[in-house]
Amino acid sequence: MTRTLKALAAALVAGGVSLVAQGTAPDLAFDTVADLLKTPNDVFVGEVGGVGANSKGQIFVYTRTGHPYGTLGDNRTFYRNGSRLFLFDQTGKFVREWGQDVYGFNAAFGLRIDPQDNVWTIDEGASQVVKFDAEGRVALVLGRKPEAIAVRPPQPRPAPAAGATPAPGPGPGPGPAGPGGPNANRKPGEGTPGSSFSRPSDVAWDSAGNIYVADGMGANNRVAKLDKDGRFIKHWGSTGSEPGQFKGLKAIAIDAKGMVYVADAGNKRIQVFDGDGAFKSEFGNIGTPLAMCMTRGATQYLYVSHAGDTDGMEDAAIFKVRLDGTVVGKFGSAGKMPKEFGLANSIDCRNENELLIGEMTNWRVQKVSLKGK
Repeated sequence: MTRTLKALAAALVAGGVSLVAQGTAPDLAFDTVADLLKTPNDVFVGEVGGVGANSKGQIFVYTRTGHPYGTLGDNRTFYRNGSRLFLFDQTGKFVREWGQDVYGFNAAFGLRIDPQDNVWTIDEGASQVVKFDAEGRVALVLGRKPEAIAVRPPQPRPAPAAGATPAPGPGPGPGPAGPGGPNANRKPGEGTPGSSFSRPSDVAWDSAGNIYVADGMGANNRVAKLDKDGRFIKHWGSTGSEPGQFKGLKAIAIDAKGMVYVADAGNKRIQVFDGDGAFKSEFGNIGTPLAMCMTRGATQYLYVSHAGDTDGMEDAAIFKVRLDGTVVGKFGSAGKMPKEFGLANSIDCRNENELLIGEMTNWRVQKVSLKGK
């Protein structure tokens, strides 16, 4: 179970928000292949941060595996094999690994494949989004790895006894958000303009190739917009529950008209914006959204995964939703058996009725075939 999703669920409970999926929706009939991925004996898939298929049907899986080692002080974090990027063929047979020891691989959180078959990894540990071209070469890096791991701030010391000498300790000091720091004039949760992300969770593109990064599992709670070459354009959002605010910005998708759909997990809703960040609408009735995928074609749909408990083992489903927020139906439940899901953290829906579902708790990718609309 990831710390991110545990913290998110705890925050929802503390805020008095029900973790039970809202409303009712018709069940959609489906079949599944639960043992899709075939790996060599010495290669293992861990928590699936992201899964996606390219135009050839090849499957990419960005997974948390190996042993994470972190550093404190003035060294940036490095997790030895903490996350790995695997390529499988159309049948799920292992082909090879991409990006061994890439600097931006710390804690896998998402993966997307763009219309040109570039593969994008989203890493919350490195706070970076990395673009690989179709041959596996690093083509673009967004974000900058933190200087050091954030640690618990010093706790208040008890007052010394009368006549005792106070023990030395670190002073408060002006941190990044303190007087004169780079965050001094921004609203809480507004984020850092430009290249600094705080545990990003997803990426999407509009028809012009502009890049939209969901930067909301850390302190920022914002959407950052960059041009196709990675130059910062603007951002919007802050922490809260009003329109245009977020509490755990988990996923992002863009429709054919350029409208931006944002999964606001902490507020149990999907918010809709235009490409400049102007709020247009919102809808709920999809539980607590963890992952989201936009279909292609003349009529587009959203698939949204819901998990209503910290491990996704008690309350889970995947919703099919029209772009106006109308729920068409749902499928799946919580658990470890085929047709059950344990924290469905990633959805690939290149084909509307053939989905790939990546699971954190169950360490697998299921191939789902929907039988009807």
